[in-house]
Amino acid sequence: MRLALFSDLHLAMPFRWAPPEVARTRRQALRDTLDAIVELAATAKADALVCGGDLYEHDRVAPDTSAVIRAAFARIAPIPVLVAPGNHDWYGPRSLYSHTEWSDNVHIFKEDRLQPFELAPGLTIWGAAHKKPAGTKGFLNGFEVDRGRDEVHIALFHGSLRSGLPFEEEDKQPHGPFDAEQIPAAGLHHALLGHFHTPKDGDWHTYPGNPDPLTFGETGDRGVVLVDIEGDGGLRRTRRLVAQTEVSDVTVDVTGCSSLQEVRAKTETALETLSGIVRVTLEGEVTSDVDVNSSLEGIGDHLAAVVSRPGRVTVAYDLDAIGQESTVRGQFVQDVRNAGLESDLERRVLITGLRALEGRRDLEVV
Repeated sequence: MRLALFSDLHLAMPFRWAPPEVARTRRQALRDTLDAIVELAATAKADALVCGGDLYEHDRVAPDTSAVIRAAFARIAPIPVLVAPGNHDWYGPRSLYSHTEWSDNVHIFKEDRLQPFELAPGLTIWGAAHKKPAGTKGFLNGFEVDRGRDEVHIALFHGSLRSGLPFEEEDKQPHGPFDAEQIPAAGLHHALLGHFHTPKDGDWHTYPGNPDPLTFGETGDRGVVLVDIEGDGGLRRTRRLVAQTEVSDVTVDVTGCSSLQEVRAKTETALETLSGIVRVTLEGEVTSDVDVNSSLEGIGDHLAAVVSRPGRVTVAYDLDAIGQESTVRGQFVQDVRNAGLESDLERRVLITGLRALEGRRDLEVV
């Protein structure tokens, strides 16, 4: 039997880091990724498409989100589609899962405890749903399957592997927490999961990761996991990419630049071979005449978007010479140096103050 596993698509995500037009493009890309997921399930001849939750964001759905999901799942009928709602798409009376008229091949798990779905003789999928956005207890607590001979039992839910929390995004909370050892102890052969956006293959569990980029800095081969299950419960996993957008990070060293033109030229060179959406971080030491904040406007025309963020940029002031001046800024430098500050803090105060005295707006460049 072959299962196609995905999770954490987050349809209707706001993408607060992006300008409005880029955010709209990103949300459309997520819809296109859903189409790619169901197409892959069909072409890979999966016996079922299974979703580990956070398919959409409950509080931000567009009016046609329900229709988009319904049509995508209906296109691969009669291939079964099993969905275990997560903490963002939790199951309740106002959720899309409750009021959408699904095609016959779609099964939504509705209880906050593991329930059986016999996918094929000898193969049972145990799924559960979050029924609130927070506070869901571990689905494996007190759960146990009485394994019969030649029977395979697979869990499908949205949950937090406790040992993995320190390595996930800062905003990841322990929704539906569990320990890896609980999976075999419960009589399960494996658990197919959602919630962690970093892909992970464990001995007893699989996280596919979010299939299309949601932010910068994401690592790992995320996408759809094709899970081939043997008769004895053993399995093979194959990861397939389905992302519709490329998102990259690039750091540009601007050390020695004495003009915006030089900063722009270095940045353009760094972007030449990239595509999609790129976040640029500038680092290095520039002269005091360079306004780094305005240096990236209008570059990277071949890209979908360029997003900048402050990096470790310092300014090459001659503090000794300025301190000898009979000026307001000379007195400022003398006063700060006599304040007994730690060296790094002293430098940051000096540079911020000097830029403020110049009427500059890029005060955070320290």
